[in-house]
Formats: sequence, C-alpha cells, structure tokens
Amino acid sequence: MSDSKYFTTTKKGEIFELKAELNSDKKEKKKEAVKKVIASMTVGKDVSALFPDVVNCMQTDNLELKKLVYLYLMNYAKSQPDMAIMAVNTFVKDCEDPNPLIRALAVRTMGCIRVDKITEYLCEPLRKCLKDEDPYVRKTAAVCVAKLHDINAQLVEDQGFLDTLKDLISDSNPMVVANAVAALSEIAESHPSSNLLDLNPQSINKLLTALNECTEWGQIFILDCLANYTPKDDREAQSICERVTPRLSHANSAVVLSAVKVLMKFMEMLSRDLDYYGTLLKKLAPPLVTLLSAEPELQYVALRNINLIVQKRPEILKHEMKVFFVKYNDPIYVKLEKLDIMIRLASQANIAQVLAELKEYATEVDVDFVRKAVRAIGRCAIKVEQSAERCVSTLLDLIQTKVNYVVQEAIVVIKDIFRKYPNKYESVIATLCENLDSLDEPEARAAMIWIVGEYAERIDNADELLESFLEGFHDESTQVQLQLLTAIVKLFLKKPTETQELVQQVLSLATQDSDNPDLRDRGYIYWRLLSTDPVAAKEVVLAEKPLISEETDLIEPTLLDELICYIGTLASVYHKPPSAFVEGSRGVVHKSLPPRTGSSESAESPEAAPAGAAPSEQPAVIPTQGDLLGDLLNLDLGPPVSGPPVATSSVQMGAVDLLGGGLDSLMGDENEGMGGPSFTAPSAVMPSNLAAPLGGGGLGDLFDLAGGMGGLSGSYVAPKTVWLPAVKAKGLEISGTFSRQVGSLSMDLTLSNKALQVMSDFAIQFNRNSFGLAPAAPLQVHAPLAPNQNVEVSLPLNTVGSVMKMDPLNNLQVAVKNNIDVFYFSTLYPLHILFVEDGKMERQMFLATWKDIPNENEAQFQIKDCPLTADAVSSKLQGSNIFTIAKRNVESQDMLYQSLKLTNGIWVLAELRIQPGNPNLTLSLKCRAPEVAQYVFQAYETILKN
Repeated sequence: MSDSKYFTTTKKGEIFELKAELNSDKKEKKKEAVKKVIASMTVGKDVSALFPDVVNCMQTDNLELKKLVYLYLMNYAKSQPDMAIMAVNTFVKDCEDPNPLIRALAVRTMGCIRVDKITEYLCEPLRKCLKDEDPYVRKTAAVCVAKLHDINAQLVEDQGFLDTLKDLISDSNPMVVANAVAALSEIAESHPSSNLLDLNPQSINKLLTALNECTEWGQIFILDCLANYTPKDDREAQSICERVTPRLSHANSAVVLSAVKVLMKFMEMLSRDLDYYGTLLKKLAPPLVTLLSAEPELQYVALRNINLIVQKRPEILKHEMKVFFVKYNDPIYVKLEKLDIMIRLASQANIAQVLAELKEYATEVDVDFVRKAVRAIGRCAIKVEQSAERCVSTLLDLIQTKVNYVVQEAIVVIKDIFRKYPNKYESVIATLCENLDSLDEPEARAAMIWIVGEYAERIDNADELLESFLEGFHDESTQVQLQLLTAIVKLFLKKPTETQELVQQVLSLATQDSDNPDLRDRGYIYWRLLSTDPVAAKEVVLAEKPLISEETDLIEPTLLDELICYIGTLASVYHKPPSAFVEGSRGVVHKSLPPRTGSSESAESPEAAPAGAAPSEQPAVIPTQGDLLGDLLNLDLGPPVSGPPVATSSVQMGAVDLLGGGLDSLMGDENEGMGGPSFTAPSAVMPSNLAAPLGGGGLGDLFDLAGGMGGLSGSYVAPKTVWLPAVKAKGLEISGTFSRQVGSLSMDLTLSNKALQVMSDFAIQFNRNSFGLAPAAPLQVHAPLAPNQNVEVSLPLNTVGSVMKMDPLNNLQVAVKNNIDVFYFSTLYPLHILFVEDGKMERQMFLATWKDIPNENEAQFQIKDCPLTADAVSSKLQGSNIFTIAKRNVESQDMLYQSLKLTNGIWVLAELRIQPGNPNLTLSLKCRAPEVAQYVFQAYETILKN
C-alpha cells in the first residue's frame, strides 16, 4: 500500500487521535502516527500542538522513525523554542550512538535548528563529532560548523571550532577535506577580513591530493579554493597546473570550468617561452570544445565563459573556428553567442571560411540573427584588413536583395568601414543613396546622414537628400537630429554658397524649436563658431577623424581580469563583477589575477585598502554628469574614437575650468552661459600657505623650534588608497593621499593606465569645499601614460579657493580630465593637513578662551587602545601641529592642554586625559565652530595610532 493513505482522513478529532497513537506502546503504530503528522505538516496544517508527543518518539533505535521525528523538529523548533530544548538531551545521546548514520543525522539536524537558546547546548556534541572516528560523521560536522557560524558567529569563534575546521583540511579522508574547505570558504565569504583559509604550499599539497578522490562537488569546492591562492613563484604555479590538468577530462561541466579557472589564473605567472605554457594552451582547447556538445542551456553558459577566455587568450581556440559555426537547430541565444566568438577568432588564416558562413547566415529567416550576421561581416572587414574588399562586395550583394532590415544593417556597418579605410570604397555611395527612402530605423538613418554629410562634395544632390530629412525634423530620434545638424553644417562648410538657407533652417530648428539640451547646445556651438570664426569652424568640424579601432566591444582589461577569476559562476554569464548584482551585507571581495611574471605590479588587488586606513576613508565615486561634455566635443556619433580632436590651447591646463561651471552647476550654482569650456586665468597671487611656509613669526620663530612650529619632519601621511578604480574610469586608476610638509600642502597621486590606449592631456579641478582647498599649480604629467604604466605626481594645494560647506565637512569632490573623458570622484581628506604651524596659543590666552567658549560647545571623545605615555603623545601630536601648552598631574592622571589652528583661522582647544595603565585616552574639545570637533577627533586618532 502506498504512502498516499496518510494524506486522507475523515476523522473529526484528528489531533486528539494522533496524540493517542503517538503515545501507543506499539512501535508500528507510533511510526504510522508520525508519518501522518509529517503528512499533515507537509500540506500546511499546524500540528505544532503535538510537539512534546513527537519528541518523545525520538527515544528509538529505528532509523526511519528517527529521521521523521528530526524532520518534524527542524520545522517546528523555531516556533516552539522552549519545547525544542527538551530534545537537546536526545541529540547529545545520539551524537554518541554506536551507529555512525545516527551520529551524523543528529549533527545534521542540530545545524538546521536555528534557535539561539539551543546553540550553546550543541557545542559539546559538535566538538565530539568533529573528532569522530567515522569520516561520514566528520564531513557532516564540518558543514554544521558553517551553519552554526551563520546563526552565532561569536560562539563558533569562542569555542575554537574554526581551528578544528582548519585541522580537518589535513584529514585523511578526501570528502572531509572538501567539506572543510567548503565550510571555511562559506565563512570567509561573509567575513572577508578574516584570514581563515590561510593557504600555504603544505595545505595546497593536501588539497591537491584530496582532489583526485572527491565527489564532483567536493572537487569544485577544492578547485575554487585553489583559485584564491597566489603561488609564490612560477615553479609552484606550474606544479599546481600539472596536478589540476587531469580534471579537464571530468564528465561534470562545473568541474571542467573550475579547473579552467585555476589554469587561466596561474598561467599569468608562467613565462610564454616555457614549453609547458604551449602544452597547457593545447590542453585547454579540447575540454572547452566538448562543452559545446551538451544541451543548449549548458552550451550557452560555456559560450559566455569561452567569450571571456578568447578575449584574454585568443590563441587557445584559434584553430577551433569550426565548432562555433551555427547549427540550424541552435536556439537564438546560442547562435548569437557563437557569432560573437566567431568574430573574435577571425584572422587572416580563416577569414574566407568565416565570410562564406556569415553570407549564408544573412539569408536566414530569424531577423535578430540576420542583423547580427550582417553586422559581423562589417566587423570582420574592420578587423582583418585583407578581407575588407570581399566584405564590402558581400555587403553590396546583400543590399541588392532589398530586404529592408538587411539593407539598414549593411548601411550602418559600411559607415564604420568608411571610417576605418578612408578614400577607398567611396564608389559605393551611389548604391547607398538609392536606398535612402527605405530607411526607417534611427541608427540606419543616422549612419546614412553621416555618410551624406561626410562625403557631400562627392554627392551632387547632397543638399536635396539632407533637406528631405529636415521636413520631419521634430519626429526624428535625438540620434538622427544630432547627426543631421552636424551633416548640414559640414555641407555648408564645403558648399557655402548653395546651402546658406538650409543651415539657417537647421540651426533655428535645433536651437529655438527644440527642447533637447544636447541638441540646443550643439546648435549654439555651431552657430557661434560659424558667426565668429568660419576658418576655426572648418578646422573643428572637418577635422581629420581618427581611425576607429577594430574591437569596440572588448571588455575593459581590469574588468576582464576580474571576470576570469569568476569563470564558472554567475558573474561569467552576466559579464559583470559580483558587486554589480549581489545585494546584501556580504562583503564581495574584488579578485584580480596574479601579476604577470617579471612585472612589478603588486600582487595585492588594487582595491585592498592599506591596513592603517579606516573603513570610512573608502572613496565614493560621484556619478558622471551625463556624458554631456563628451557629447559636445565628440561631434560625430558612432563607435568610440580614441579621443575628441581638441585644439591645443595656450592656456595652462591646470587653470582650465574643465566643465565650464559644470561641476558647480551640478552642485547647485545656477551658472548662466552656454556650457562650453570657459577658461579662467591662472591665479597670479602666491598662495598664502606657500608664501610663508613657517607661519607668521618670521626668523625669530625659526629658532623657537619647540614653540610655534611643528617638527620639520612634517605631519603624519596616511598610506595611499584607491580613490578612482579603473573599472569606473575607462581604465584610469587613481590612488592618493594628502600630506603637509613644512607648511606646504600637497595631494600625492599615483595615476595608473590599465586601458589599452595611451593617456595624455591630464588636468584636475576641485569643486568648492569647506576649507577652500584648490590646486596651486596645474597637474604636471610630463609624458603620455602608456598602457600598464603608472606615474607618481605631487600636486601642490592652497586654501584660497571658493568655500562651500560640504557634508561630511572634509569631503572633496574632484574632476580629472584626460584625452579619453572627464571622470569624477570624491574623497575625504584628513583634517590634520589643515593644522597650521603657528597654532600654539599663549597660556593666558588659552585660559581666557577656554572660559569664554560656552560649555555646550564642549565635545568629549574616547581614543581607545592607545597605550602611550604623555610625552610620547605630546611629541607625536606636535609633529602634526597640535601643540601642548601645559601639562598637569591630577590624582596620578596626566592632563595635557593643547591648541591647534586651522587654515581658515578657527582655533580648537583640547584637554587630553591620560591614566597610567589604561590604554584609553579621554579627549575634550572646545571650539567656536563645534561641527569641526568630530573631524579633529578623527585626526587625533589617526595621528596617535600610526
């Protein structure tokens, strides 16, 4: 008879009947009753009233009955915590049962009962099971530790379970090792700072030994753990690779991808001249190809990962083009992904094959696929120069088919081919113009208008063609309107006499009748250019355009390196780092590839903040203010170019207002005017803090070294942190810190180029801020910054800039411009860089001022864990311009009375209480501007603890 009978009942007093059956003496009857209870629970009936009766059934040797009772317990323990305590004794007993299955079952259930009261009672049984002689019990106990850590992390740490877990990594049984690694990885993920998986060559060796004998999921845990290890040299990396390679032939695709991840990561450390490097490349291709014979969903995941691998190391699959040819029965998502990889692998050797395939695809029935295929032909032309001629003739054949969407895609890609190979294929323009009327998609219309404007001198009726577009100007999309405006201005500059009316018409449409700010701005810029200086207009609008690059859709290198570390996870399918789509409190740790052999890059990931930096110092990146500036300068839409053609100006770059009031208006200053870059004259006044580096006292002060001036060593300088990560700034990474040396302020920067192109024309500007910080000179980067290079720059600062109160007070918003774009970030500067050298008050003055400042302005703070003597504190603080005016000893406590002065003239008075033997100091601050107290306290903490 099947178990369905438990779900049918006709009785009235059901709970009462079940209670009676549960208390029956007959074992069989008991078991039947528990099954009925579980059945009721499964369909959602509340049977929690039977809790004590079910728990009584735990005292049994029957494994089946025990499992059912434990199932009930897991479900109801949370709602009946007081009752659940009754079950604790049984757990403790079951953990010492001679049958290992029962011991493991007890441990597993303990981990699933998420009740705080009970967890303490479970520590003893869990400790025994972690040291159990049976590996099945040990492996179950290892996972239980991770579950317990999730409920009560502190308890797990206090009980020393984490150390026991670490010991299990050296266990003789591979499954125990795998579970211990899984549990530690899980715990480490929720506590990124704790160094739990302290991997060293010995533990790695144990993991590799266990790898061969684990179940497939055990292997994945171990491989993922190996991927987080950084070998000490290339020999170690090679030996790990040799031992991981056999996993590539595993039947489970997840194991294969995890192995590929480890190998891709450690290959970074192998020199390309090694024979082994070549062998490894050859070994990586077959498993990836095999993944493509799985079902479509798995193929898609494999293809998304292959897409990353091909961008990082195209040589792995360069001979495997044929497996990426599309099959007729592939789902569309697989087809599109295969197409993408085909283009990435296209080279002179295989282009003929690829083009023949693509031409076939262009006659398919699936519209999305055909579009992508036509676009692919264009990308091949741009990528492999020798094939351009054939690609163009293929595209012309496709245009002759007169299929609307094929024609439109073809025109979009032909525009790019013109950009890549100027003055070569313009003979086809006539054919394109014949199809003008059939274009109805914005991108195709914009491409056609660009072609007509760019080659107006070769097209006799160019003005008529463009005029035909003007009739419905307001119905067009922004992309087409912008393109039309630029094209007509180009036409006017080429044939001024015939097109005067046309250009007037388009300029008034763009500036007076349009409510799109981008369009209006571009219209005004052209209008002013044409009216003030037609020669300059010609130079700007008809400037030589840089050739477009072959791959416009490559993933940015730093992001690609991070994604390679996530092969086989969701991040590799989304092509986004986990921080972009994982929500919640778990800190997502940024991963990065180990440095290439022989490179000087540090092995630490650039995001790792130095140990001394407080968490609050992590910079926040200001969101980019539209791409308005880029849009204004980059007068042509289309693929990204290597930089807008900006005329070099004689004005010093440091004095240029990068945004023409852009950043100010962004912050609420209604700035009139047109948004074009406005140039402000360099400040002729020598900044006050450079003019008198030693404070106001002149020579007399020079000799009073202990008095009015800080030690010449300068104040404390925090280690550099990353202010602008490369991922947010198209490959430019900026890290920095602030320093004050003998009265001069500076911002010390490291600029790193992690992009594929050279960076130049650097400039920097600050937004208005609480203390008027501003650059005292232009940002001096003397030579262009090549890819993978970095440069150290010290930017002198003064405090005579515009002032606006920020929140937090020490927030500084910065704009940095280079030839690629303008980038924004904000950072917090430590207040002690603003403590001036003449901050020592006279004693009498100090007393009078202290009394004069109202008591409600006094703020008290605790500086914890700072076991220094009064003299050490005093000399440390004096280095950063906090001066001790008097010292008293009251009831065996040292009291230091101190003063400091900020660059804007605000005085802060302090009383610091130091008790011998107590590492905590008490700081009282008095100031007429109480809002600075919090930041002065942070400065005290920073100086004393470093």
